Amino acid sequence: MIIRLNTADQGQIQPLLDYVKQVSPYCKWHKASLTIVAPKMPMDKHLMAFSHLGEFIEIDTPYQLASIKAKNETIIEVKGEPIGGNHFSMMAGPCSVEDEDQIFATAALLQRLGIKFIRGGAYKPRTSPYAFMGLGKKGLQMLSAAAKAYDLRVVTEIMDLSLLEEVAEHADILQVGSRNMHNFYMLGELGKINKPILLKRGMQAKVTEWLLAAEYILSGGNPNVILCERGIRSFDPETRNVMDIGVIPLIKELSHLPIIADPSHGTGKASRVQALSLAAAAAGAHGLLIETHPNPEKALSDSQQALTFEELGLLVTQLKASIPTPMSV
Repeated sequence: MIIRLNTADQGQIQPLLDYVKQVSPYCKWHKASLTIVAPKMPMDKHLMAFSHLGEFIEIDTPYQLASIKAKNETIIEVKGEPIGGNHFSMMAGPCSVEDEDQIFATAALLQRLGIKFIRGGAYKPRTSPYAFMGLGKKGLQMLSAAAKAYDLRVVTEIMDLSLLEEVAEHADILQVGSRNMHNFYMLGELGKINKPILLKRGMQAKVTEWLLAAEYILSGGNPNVILCERGIRSFDPETRNVMDIGVIPLIKELSHLPIIADPSHGTGKASRVQALSLAAAAAGAHGLLIETHPNPEKALSDSQQALTFEELGLLVTQLKASIPTPMSV
């Protein structure tokens, strides 16, 4: 249950909070919005006896703030660019920032194509300890400089809380990767910052688990969460992941949070990215997260799934022809 109050008087609020905590020990009090989130809280005569009660929203799912019953729609503004609602947003760039020439060439391309968000990894979680793990702070600085030069917004991954201040200094959107979707302490801390969070689905995560991961961020006080379907692991070795297109309309039935799709990781193969991008858009995704590289064959990470600049341009043309405006491409 979500309980909204119509007073900010702490003397009036405290007795109610004390009672709610007795019945729902793990409730959350959000002072800024005068809201109590109390799962499994009964609307009984004891509760109704308190004054200054406002709206009650009964929610029958484990996630409360992420539920469509809590809110109809969330649109997130990032330096004037909306994500969610009727808007379609493109985020594109290399898997890893490698050098200035690469990232500035990418930024120039995105500006020409009308794409407003540049993605790129500075700190890279890799399965092998011998793989390229990014340029670290130097990569963040290159990414930020390229974004400023071409009026773009930065999307980059936060791997560990020890890097939070450093990454937040340069990023407009902090990406939580598949491996960290279950890092609940980290998610809770990201709920305390004033930056949008792009939350990728865990590679083996059920939808409820994914939305509960979002709930950690929301319940911490950060309302700006973007969900990202990036493919789930399957038994079939022929595909890197299985792109769950059906989860896009499902999420829109269950949650008010914007959802985008990452067909690059979802397929693992550049030749399939175009088809899955169009399919995700047709299914109602609010945007796409695409990997592109000036020379994919020489990319230091995820070379097989990166589009060439020409392929990205063709994809944007196809999207413009198939998706109603407004679009951020």
